[in-house]
Amino acid sequence: MKKFISWNVNGLRACAKKGMFDFLSKEKPDIFAVQEIKANYDQINSIGGHPEGYDVVMFPAKKPGYSGVGVYIKKGIEYDVEKGLGVKQFDDEGRTITVFMHDMIFVNAYFPNSQGERARLPYKLAFCKEMKSYLDSFTKKKKPVLLCGDYNIAHKEIDLTHPKENVDSPGFYPEERAWMDEFIDKGGYIDTFRMFNKEGGNYTWWSYRTAARSRNVGWRIDYHCVNKYLKDRVLNSRHNTDIMGSDHCPISVTIN
Repeated sequence: MKKFISWNVNGLRACAKKGMFDFLSKEKPDIFAVQEIKANYDQINSIGGHPEGYDVVMFPAKKPGYSGVGVYIKKGIEYDVEKGLGVKQFDDEGRTITVFMHDMIFVNAYFPNSQGERARLPYKLAFCKEMKSYLDSFTKKKKPVLLCGDYNIAHKEIDLTHPKENVDSPGFYPEERAWMDEFIDKGGYIDTFRMFNKEGGNYTWWSYRTAARSRNVGWRIDYHCVNKYLKDRVLNSRHNTDIMGSDHCPISVTIN
């Protein structure tokens, strides 16, 4: 079995000070994927960002203090790694790392925020289209694929506390939700959390500004999705809502 954990840490240095490495040490996942690291290589090294027993691969954004993704890979796993999608406008923002293992492909992604008044919606949708095309290239070859990360999209009304009030909010724009329909409902990719839990009130992000977490007023925007060649190997998928350190909680999935 392999355990994969994904967490938008909203600043790697800040989250490290709040117990991120203690959580990693306790859970001991095979791969620990982080998004929105907001750090360059020197800053990553300054926090002792190389925990015992793990290889570390980071892909910072070119813009300081912005975006970026990383993976901690347990030593002993044989893998190859690829940074980016080969598209400059996305890769400059450090949005994707792919880990190729002998029995599956693991993709860690930080999807763009479409922003208010749809300011970056075209960029977001272009990234979504490129990501699906990238995953489809593996699926067509019958490769088992797992895409984890912060998608910055609440797919269904059940995935946020106030859907009616947020119809015209970034992360719940109809265009974004339509892409999720295309990806999951029509595209054949599977939202692993919904394989095991069909209930509302399950969220992965809560606004800092309104003490939303204590009231569980949130959004589910972080996912582990698999293609059909990996679906039958999914053993569980859950939210670690008791873990603090970011405005997101870690999410985990176990694969046979």
